[in-house]
Amino acid sequence: MSNTTQNFDAVIIGGGHNGLTAATTLARKGHSVCVLERSSVLGGMMSVGGAEAPSFTSRLAHLLYNLNPKVERELGLRLNARNLTTVSLAPNGEHVEIDGGKARMMDGALHPKAVAFATLQTRLQRFATLLSRLSLRTPPKLSGSWTDPETFGELMGLAGIGLGLKGMGKVEMREFLRALLTNVHDLMVDDLDDGPLAGAMAADAVRGSFSGPKAPGTLFSLLYRLGNGANLRAPVGGMASAVAAFEDAAARAGCVIKRQSAVRSVLVQGDRVHGVELDDGTVIHAKAVLSSIGPQATINLAGIQHFDVEIARRAKNLRAKGTAGKLNLLLKARPEFSGLPAPLHQARLLIAPSSDYVEHAFNPVKYGSFSEAPTLEILLPNAHTPETPQTLSAVVGYMPHDPPGGWTDALRTKAERQIMAVLEAYAPGIGDRVQHSELLTPTDIQTETGAAGGHWHHGEMGIDQILNVRPINGMAHYQCGVEGLYLCGASAHPGGDINGAPGRNSALQALKDGAL
Repeated sequence: MSNTTQNFDAVIIGGGHNGLTAATTLARKGHSVCVLERSSVLGGMMSVGGAEAPSFTSRLAHLLYNLNPKVERELGLRLNARNLTTVSLAPNGEHVEIDGGKARMMDGALHPKAVAFATLQTRLQRFATLLSRLSLRTPPKLSGSWTDPETFGELMGLAGIGLGLKGMGKVEMREFLRALLTNVHDLMVDDLDDGPLAGAMAADAVRGSFSGPKAPGTLFSLLYRLGNGANLRAPVGGMASAVAAFEDAAARAGCVIKRQSAVRSVLVQGDRVHGVELDDGTVIHAKAVLSSIGPQATINLAGIQHFDVEIARRAKNLRAKGTAGKLNLLLKARPEFSGLPAPLHQARLLIAPSSDYVEHAFNPVKYGSFSEAPTLEILLPNAHTPETPQTLSAVVGYMPHDPPGGWTDALRTKAERQIMAVLEAYAPGIGDRVQHSELLTPTDIQTETGAAGGHWHHGEMGIDQILNVRPINGMAHYQCGVEGLYLCGASAHPGGDINGAPGRNSALQALKDGAL
């Protein structure tokens, strides 16, 4: 048992990419910062920890999806990543390559709906860009006073969206407002017909969410995510190299990083944080504590007695039922997907052949079951170098977080067989090439990372849990209800994906509040 006492300006709980972003942001402003990670490895959902780490360099997340460009610039991230196109696979081999607003068939010819898709993509990107103005801001306190300078500045950001919307003209303004509550399925099928093109858009709108594309508000979810980031990129060397880039940025800024340092409690006196105590008894005093582990876990560390009853109730009822799992395969040789040219094996491959397919994949999860025909987002990290060991990384949708009776060995085996059957239909013979497999369920993800419900985004990104109600009403401005205590993870605005904006925004809010 240690009795060590240390002092820093700020302590960051959790060494995921948002925690490291918050730490680097504060350190670059001249503050002493200590990052505490309970695991032996950094990265959170980007982590490559576990027994399979030597083979699988992207055990959980496998893409830099929506990394905010400003975060990347401010942190000086030394990333080596390649841009990807997306191929939406079709059972009959009529796959579609999607590159920005372009849709092509495998022979290079334009997709029959290429013009309609380009028009739709341009409109969606325009709407998403409008929403993106709030990504790097603290959500406005709508109940604040106009005479308060901070509230006034936040409201001006919201007013800017209103002016931008007005500038689009009446027709586009009506379309934007209609999009807020509509579902992604109707729009995609109306404009594109239902096939691999619509399926790809639908799958991206709901990936990781407890909803299908026919649920109200899913189009807004797609817009929100489109507006939060940059290009779709795969780090060379897998997500391990991306984790190393975030760690390098933090180290260059002067942050102290402590692995295997689990926080036992957040120290609170007189409704203000004074630091943390670790499991080994070490006390670290700090003026501010930024937590990336979610609202409920943060409340538990600080003590529920320090929080308003209603806030505690809302945190407990946060919607965070994870539905995304992960399958990692070590292969004897690169699989061959039928009808897919060799160069496109390096693309992001989607098995979501229609929006209806995505909806049917979701339906069993409502009742705690696993879909017999799941959606898959597939990456072949070493497809461009056939001479190196081959792996397949697949994000699986949908998997229940807590099936009746739990994830037994028998249920895991059944689920993996169903996933392999889907893969076999698109890449015949892939089963014979498997040397080793690892299936991570939402329950496993929660155990390994601490993410509530094993949720891919640390909480649903529905219209009731975004902007000034993310993660919950009363904790939407990074402040946690105790002076000096902040949320800085994906549960905070603007939400999930490998984004970095929640960590950056939280750090800047703490500075604005004079917490350090």
